[in-house]
Amino acid sequence: MIAVDWGTSNFRAYRLDGEGAMVARRSSPQGILRVAGGNFEQALRAEIGDWLAAGETQVLLCGMIGSRQGWVETKYLPCPAGVADLTAALQPVPFPEARVLLVPGVMGSDSAGVPEVMRGEETAAMGILDACGGEALVCFPGTHSKWLQLSDRRICRFTTFMTGEMYSAVRNGTILGRMMAGDVSAAGAAFLAGVARAGQEGGLLHHLFGVRTLGLMGRLGEEDAASYLSGLLIGHEVRAAMQGQAVVHLVGTAALCGLYAHAVHACGGEAKIENEDAAALGLAAIGRRVHWI
Repeated sequence: MIAVDWGTSNFRAYRLDGEGAMVARRSSPQGILRVAGGNFEQALRAEIGDWLAAGETQVLLCGMIGSRQGWVETKYLPCPAGVADLTAALQPVPFPEARVLLVPGVMGSDSAGVPEVMRGEETAAMGILDACGGEALVCFPGTHSKWLQLSDRRICRFTTFMTGEMYSAVRNGTILGRMMAGDVSAAGAAFLAGVARAGQEGGLLHHLFGVRTLGLMGRLGEEDAASYLSGLLIGHEVRAAMQGQAVVHLVGTAALCGLYAHAVHACGGEAKIENEDAAALGLAAIGRRVHWI
């Protein structure tokens, strides 16, 4: 089987054997927004054509490829949702060389009834169920960070934080960016100072202006300002999302998960970094339940 995690910015494909073990992998920056003319059939063939020619006939897709901007828009499944629910709602996609199925996204709402949606993270969460015992708080840090509450091996609710996008907007589109030289380096003293500041009174909008005034007063160097801003934003996110829970399971790139792990620890929690290929594991788990013939 070929498992594909096709997001907004990136394409990741995995060739799996009959047991779901990975035998090959590849990735490219050919996210859905880079597919010329929306010709996803041609784009998929260009990425995995050699695997298809080698005899693969089963393809399972997840991610933003199932969005309104993607190949075929799939409906969102309501929470709670688990592997069986996702498998039962797979969407066929016309493709001459193989049978292609698309995993749906998941929807929920916050405590005020405001909708929440995601595509891709639900599949990755299914890939780490055994690692976290099926009862866990899972964070997928990124442009739009997702925090999922798992219960009884199902996603029961989740929350989104636009932390990565907000960092980019503030860094590149406000006066604060003029106080910064370089980008985030590591979870050093400046980053942790931002995390600590997020725990003080005043709120995020007030705290953001401090990036400027600390620089003006010589208390925050230009080389540290980006790390401080990152710590401030991630700190606000982590404190809002943890809500007293002790353990956070992190899924993502090593660098970003490292920053979040330091923030979780600084906020009194314990961070466990899970397999970065969780989406492939989740697709394998779903694929094993599909009657392909």
